[in-house]
Amino acid sequence: MLDINKIRADFPILKREVNGKPLVYFDNAATSQTPQVVIDAIVAYYSNYNANIHRGVHTLSQEATDAYEIGRKTVQAHFNAKHSHEIILTAGTTHAINIVATGFTSLLNKGDEIIVSALEHHSNIVPWQMLCERTGAVLKVIPMNEEGSLLMDVYETLLSEKTKLVFVNHVSNALGTVNPIEFIIEKAHEVGAAVLIDGAQATPHIKPDVQALNVDFYVASAHKLCGPTGVGLLYGKEKWLNKLPPYQGGGEMIDQVTFEKTTYAGLPHKFEAGTPNICGGIAFGVALDYMNSIGFENIASYEKELLDYATNELKQIEGLRIYGEAAEKTAVISFNVGQIHPYDIGTIVDKLGVAVRTGHHCAQPIMDFYKIPGTVRASFAFYNTKEEIDIMISAVKRAVMMLS
Repeated sequence: MLDINKIRADFPILKREVNGKPLVYFDNAATSQTPQVVIDAIVAYYSNYNANIHRGVHTLSQEATDAYEIGRKTVQAHFNAKHSHEIILTAGTTHAINIVATGFTSLLNKGDEIIVSALEHHSNIVPWQMLCERTGAVLKVIPMNEEGSLLMDVYETLLSEKTKLVFVNHVSNALGTVNPIEFIIEKAHEVGAAVLIDGAQATPHIKPDVQALNVDFYVASAHKLCGPTGVGLLYGKEKWLNKLPPYQGGGEMIDQVTFEKTTYAGLPHKFEAGTPNICGGIAFGVALDYMNSIGFENIASYEKELLDYATNELKQIEGLRIYGEAAEKTAVISFNVGQIHPYDIGTIVDKLGVAVRTGHHCAQPIMDFYKIPGTVRASFAFYNTKEEIDIMISAVKRAVMMLS
């Protein structure tokens, strides 16, 4: 059992008010909140050992380097990567995806096929469209059904010897659907295709084991995991990272530089040009330690309670429709009420202190599938409570009354 009051005390922002009301923060799918221990780690870096890493012999540089590499090893352990050099610290999920998409430019030929799903965030659509434009490869899409699940029988028919890459999110940011990535990975490997899993929305709720999944690439962002913005990870199997060319040129990613020829550093530095987000990498490790101290099984169990409770309560509101009711989903609810625009509901509930997300959630193809402009999205974390859900329900009811 989680001590929710103790956990909530770890997050300073949960003590504030919005529009004269206690903050109810239900926009966790966009970014989680940050515990004091992570804030302290960021302050400690800038207060005590702020220096550039890997290049300096002086004490501050060595201390910063050690702390940054401890952060990398913490990420490695959390995701169970075989080697620490298989963890590339990036600016976030989008950056990580673009590293892979750009790298495959030299590995694809005209007529090769790549597969994405209908449930993807724009960050896992647009880079692959750009890759197809550069290479002449063909983009294919796994369709979805009304409940927000992917059609796996159709996926199997899309696979062929022409399939080179498959890209699917672990969890839909718009609907909360948990995709059957084990099956997706296995079937892709049967035809020799590589697989990238976008774990941005999964990792706050699920602890992935990249070796057990046998996935080729896995990407995620620290700011969904109680960490800071501007840092994330690209996990890649060593063999694949060695095949890909560097994403950027500059300092740190080189071995030798002359005007005639440059040779590149080994992993992970090959993909980490320039000065990284040093305090971000350090704080990422601290955030993972914090979440592991709570326990992901405990987090998943408690968040399911919140999801079930909120789902049942919302369904009592006349005219409310929930989008995405897959059997397996995380603590995300997307909904609309009648013909009321989601933006209008979001604006009114904000006046009552409730933070929800409105719009297409960077998943416009999903909204086009349902023929709607967007949804209201409430997304829960382990520091939320049923009492907060009650406040949201009352706020939504008041908004509906005002807008009807």
